[in-house]
Amino acid sequence: MSFDRSAVMNLAEKYESFYLYEESGILESIEQLRRNFEGVRFLYSAKANPHPGVIKCILSEGIGVDAASLREVMMGRENGLGKRDIYYSAPGKNLHDIDAALEECVIIADSVNEVVRIQSLAASHGIVAEIGIRINPNFTFDGDVGFANKFGIDEDTVFNCIDEWRSMKNIKIIGIHVHSRSQELDGALIAGYYAKMFELSCRFQEALGTELEFVNMGSGIGIPYAESDKPVDLAFLGGEMTRLINLYRGRLNNTQILVETGRFLVGKAGVYVTHVLDKKVSHGKTFVLLSNTLNGFARPSIAQMVESYTDAEKPANSEPMYTGRGAFGFVPLVDSEETQTVTVTGNLCTGTDVIVKDITLPELDCGDVFVITNAGSYAAVLSPMQFASLTPPVQIFLKTDGSTVIR
Repeated sequence: MSFDRSAVMNLAEKYESFYLYEESGILESIEQLRRNFEGVRFLYSAKANPHPGVIKCILSEGIGVDAASLREVMMGRENGLGKRDIYYSAPGKNLHDIDAALEECVIIADSVNEVVRIQSLAASHGIVAEIGIRINPNFTFDGDVGFANKFGIDEDTVFNCIDEWRSMKNIKIIGIHVHSRSQELDGALIAGYYAKMFELSCRFQEALGTELEFVNMGSGIGIPYAESDKPVDLAFLGGEMTRLINLYRGRLNNTQILVETGRFLVGKAGVYVTHVLDKKVSHGKTFVLLSNTLNGFARPSIAQMVESYTDAEKPANSEPMYTGRGAFGFVPLVDSEETQTVTVTGNLCTGTDVIVKDITLPELDCGDVFVITNAGSYAAVLSPMQFASLTPPVQIFLKTDGSTVIR
């Protein structure tokens, strides 16, 4: 990926380790989606990167929020979004959070129990809560059989409960939500999933007896991590979405189609920057020690752990903790033409603090600046920054005018 090398070098003079999120990259990704999709409302998965500068940038572009917590609901409200711009979808919401969110957003009920809780709390306030239902469907991206899942309500259970839900006086079901897979790069698979979602939406609407106001397709569009990854063909996928919207216009005429962007907007727009603290040779192997790796940007170390357990070319992914081999680029900002094979580690008192083994890089010395790519999403939020009570990295949002927002 490209990044502002000059900005990195300038900031590296002040900070030992930091994330840099570039507004220009985020805006470019938003424009890509707008250029290829018509008739779709996009939602930003705030859990991917809740940096205030990132949130403000994205939401000011007319994108809504897919919230996984009450705090993320309030992030949307604090940035001027209305209730119908925020969709609160998470399993296991507690009573306090449901109660506080009732009039701040559209709550997506994740279980039969949760529907009952929302009904009870709405009744206590004398209101009718407009909600969505998260469905665990009888299909997947690449198959026609569902699977056991902690997320959502099984499709068969949903259709068995609709009559009961319709009789509840303090809830009104206005939409559905399904999220079957993250980080998918095959546009044909995503399009096939969209087609299944349109059919499910029509069947649900018919059973409900009232028009759906929204259908959240979920399933964030993936980004290429490894050099061998091919990006999603957005022109094809957007064209397929337009075709489906037109095909189902008579049955879902006034239904808003929502798509979660997942990491697409931010994943490639961020890098992690740190410094070489030390260098040593042990039994003929050269180690380069960086500041704040496992405790600053954990995912490369997690990748090393996963890959140490298997020789498989493509170990099973476990998003967003582990994506696959070669998911990160390592870019020393040095001028040396000499190369050296090294194992790169962090400075924690644990042997798991390793980010890459036996890699050939330009020769590094103490004090050199070291950049890790693909750090814009599910990076800082997943890292155990309290480990060993070291100073955590700062997070910096670089605006297009050159100013920064530092967290």
